[in-house]
Amino acid sequence: MILIKPSYVIENLDSSKLNLVEKFGRVCYKSEAKMNDDSLKAFLTNIIKSGHESVIEHFSFSVRFIVDRGVTHELVRHRLAAFSQESTRYCSYNKDKFGNQITYIIPPWLKDVEPGEYPTYASCNLKNKENDSSVWMMSMIFLEERYMDLINNHKWTPQQARAILPNSLKTEIVTTANLREWRHIFKMRTAPDAHPQMREIMIPLLEELKTIIPIVFDQY
Repeated sequence: MILIKPSYVIENLDSSKLNLVEKFGRVCYKSEAKMNDDSLKAFLTNIIKSGHESVIEHFSFSVRFIVDRGVTHELVRHRLAAFSQESTRYCSYNKDKFGNQITYIIPPWLKDVEPGEYPTYASCNLKNKENDSSVWMMSMIFLEERYMDLINNHKWTPQQARAILPNSLKTEIVTTANLREWRHIFKMRTAPDAHPQMREIMIPLLEELKTIIPIVFDQY
């Protein structure tokens, strides 16, 4: 069993191409002649402030998320996006490329669980064997053992054995969306009442995007 923290990688984001958003947006007003090296910020600020956000749909980028499957169940509910996700039908975690182990995402509320490799429950080295962390880790190890048993000894296929895999299973998903949809995603998924694991990954992502394209994301 391998335990990791969630993470993300921003893909194919070239902020220099934001000038295309201004170029296309100015078609609405036939104001292309007003474009110059300093006009982008004011134009986008006014566009967003006025609610004319269809203009920023011309710019898209992707993010590769490494999270648990519970997070992806919520993420894929966003309609105006493209998703490519690691498939439990075709990925067999008893193979060498997965280290013959299952990888799980550590829930943020388990403060005493450290990332690492834990082949047995005894290797977890938890000081308090009766706390929440020990129950969760024991459950993850048990499910890994049963998953491997079903595939190796009972000849189940990965798409059959996945029936016992938990939401804590690590998965990768690439999400591509335009700026307008990303703004909506952050509004929903960084809110105080959003799921803790969603906030755990979305808040740092939003903070990084504020440094890359602050014109679009500074309001959040």
